[in-house]
Amino acid sequence: MAKFNSENERTKHRYLAFLADAKRFSVGSIDQVAAALADFEGSTGCKDFRLFRIEQAQRYKRQLSNAANPKTGEPLAKATISSRLAALKAFFQWLALQPGFRSKINYTDAEYFNLSANDQRIAKTVRERPVPSIEQIRHVLATMPAQSDIERRNHALIAFTLLSGARDNAIASMSLKHVDLGNRRINQDAREVRTKNAKTITSTFFPVGDEVEAIVTEWIRFLQTERLWGPDDPLFPATKVSVGESGYFESLGLDRKHWKDAAAIRKIFREAFSGAGLPYFNPHSFRNTLAALGERICPNAEALKAWSQNLGHAQVLTTLTSYGTVSRERQAEILNTLREDATATGTEPDAETVRRVVAHLVRRVS
Repeated sequence: MAKFNSENERTKHRYLAFLADAKRFSVGSIDQVAAALADFEGSTGCKDFRLFRIEQAQRYKRQLSNAANPKTGEPLAKATISSRLAALKAFFQWLALQPGFRSKINYTDAEYFNLSANDQRIAKTVRERPVPSIEQIRHVLATMPAQSDIERRNHALIAFTLLSGARDNAIASMSLKHVDLGNRRINQDAREVRTKNAKTITSTFFPVGDEVEAIVTEWIRFLQTERLWGPDDPLFPATKVSVGESGYFESLGLDRKHWKDAAAIRKIFREAFSGAGLPYFNPHSFRNTLAALGERICPNAEALKAWSQNLGHAQVLTTLTSYGTVSRERQAEILNTLREDATATGTEPDAETVRRVVAHLVRRVS
């Protein structure tokens, strides 16, 4: 079986450049498309894309439905299958419009990469994911050691993730100058901070407790006054690793360098939650925690809009649909409260009753 097709490689190179320069895809998204194309080629024996037939798409869909996740051994998730097929559909639609391919590939043949309607609904279903509560995060902070410089950094990192709501890769690239303690403000300048979609975000500390803010404040002042670090130095420096007295590589404290990515941050989170006797919650889950908190304590639409902007969302709908799903337990609590109110009065709750009860519930702090 062929493992390489030079013509296909040139075509893929052109397409991936198109995604990067014209469609402005991120590097991660382009890598996923490249992987889907390579996987499809494997199913055809690397046949020339000019020889594409609808039977190839049909066969590949059957192959995906029978494939297993190499890490878990479980069948591939419908969402994974949908993502791969969507990438291939877009590729062959683009290909059908290119010189040298127009007479070989029908534009509508790419439709054969569609999932069935039922499988597509399954793939698009939003599933409830475990989200840490504010109390759980505070418990983690209370149980974390904070004696050595590394421990203090890790302690402040957990607190800052909650206080800022910033994404882990952005935090990994922040410098001291990006945090204004006096105004409780964070400036995620996309020219220097690795924000999602290179978007500059100015936000204010979330109201998650004075003790959380104090941990972050003490950490920054430690770097500024004891370490004498300046504005361009990392907010959360990487660990300095070198050969120690034992002759082996050892952790030798803080390095005056930024983390290259967020892998170290996720490791710190995993160890912190494990040390507190809790299941692992990744850094991004803190954004869900903050979205849920905002739904509860924001008294009006204007406040919820401000909360949403503070998370870096241009639209409140993003916060509500992608981050602010009401948990099953909370859903039951709201419905049971409405039911109890109706039973007490002997009538169906009118609009004013519903408004009053919901207003009361959303003001409650978790």
